[in-house]
Amino acid sequence: MPAAGTGGQPLRSFTAKTAIRNNIPTDIGPARLGARWVDVGPPVRAEIVVMPEWDGDVSRYEVTLGETFPVGEETWRFADLDMTSEDAWQITIRRVDEDEVMEPPTGHLWKPARLRPYGELDEAQVQSVEAALGHPLPADYGNWLRQNNGAQPEVEHHIPGKPFSLLPERPLFGVHPQYPPFDLVHAQRVHRDPWLSRDWLVIANPFGGLLVVPALTDIPRVYFVHEMDLLGPPGPAGSALREQKLRAVAWSMGEFLGRLTPKELDDQPPVQMLPPGTFTDPRNYQDGPF
Repeated sequence: MPAAGTGGQPLRSFTAKTAIRNNIPTDIGPARLGARWVDVGPPVRAEIVVMPEWDGDVSRYEVTLGETFPVGEETWRFADLDMTSEDAWQITIRRVDEDEVMEPPTGHLWKPARLRPYGELDEAQVQSVEAALGHPLPADYGNWLRQNNGAQPEVEHHIPGKPFSLLPERPLFGVHPQYPPFDLVHAQRVHRDPWLSRDWLVIANPFGGLLVVPALTDIPRVYFVHEMDLLGPPGPAGSALREQKLRAVAWSMGEFLGRLTPKELDDQPPVQMLPPGTFTDPRNYQDGPF
């Protein structure tokens, strides 16, 4: 039974519209609402969890976009979904009133990355690449490399807001000694050693710069350095200056792949006319993964 308010009337939610972020329940008064998962489909679906604040059992409802579900004596609708990555999203839900006019959804759906792994690595291949690098593979990246041996994007991919693009001809490196442009060990000699110290491992040479991970620690981060920052004197002093320009784009390989999305025209900002002489620096992007 729903909790009773003044005069024995059921308590009404104190909001008619709210958002549920992934892994963060939201309080609407008589209940807390959460979402266990979303699926872009089609159709777009989600599992809504209703947790009464007082008496009552927890209920779970699998609903498609636009469908309704009960919260006590009220009816609520799964009204919209907005995603910035596979693991970062926000559901909009609305209380359905008799005079409600259904608003069309406006959220952005995450497009799964279209990557073609090259296959798994056996232990002999792993030992060979570690011997050539001179150190063990960092754990997070190493586990991914063992399972995929790099990956080639089917089309141009990016992380929205970050100034780089992975291309079919610029994939995530793997163990390909027979084809040096895609080979991880070869990439260190060509792309890392002229610019960065051995503290880093270059995992891709996308259009716009370099993607790297820490080589000598198990900190699961993915960083980007813009090609305009790969300048300056050779040697440790120059490397230290360049490494100060590294910016984190993901907390792990899994999170990096979860944020990676096919690049399409509707992802691009509108064209703007700039006054003559205006200079825009492509390195002016947000620091950090979010």
